[in-house]
Amino acid sequence: MPKELDVAKRAKVIEWLKTEVLDQVSRLFKALWEGSTSRIGDSLASLMMSSYILGRRLGIPFKDLDALLIEKLRKHKSEGHQLEDWYQDISALEDHMRKR
Repeated sequence: MPKELDVAKRAKVIEWLKTEVLDQVSRLFKALWEGSTSRIGDSLASLMMSSYILGRRLGIPFKDLDALLIEKLRKHKSEGHQLEDWYQDISALEDHMRKR
């Protein structure tokens, strides 16, 4: 494949993935409005999948993205994030990420 076509294809895929992320956020909001637990889970899973693949297409390997997430969780925990103070959600997610 000529280099120009490959660059155009990559750019098109990135733009498509960006619309997928937005579409999944929209689907999540609709599912929340409807109160459908199965659709909420499906939308969250699709949002996570699209985010990971978008990161990969932008040059961030999955493992690096995981490390960045853990780093962000540590930062929020050390800064006393409300979700950590109230529910220990930050610690729970950090623990989950480490066990994977």
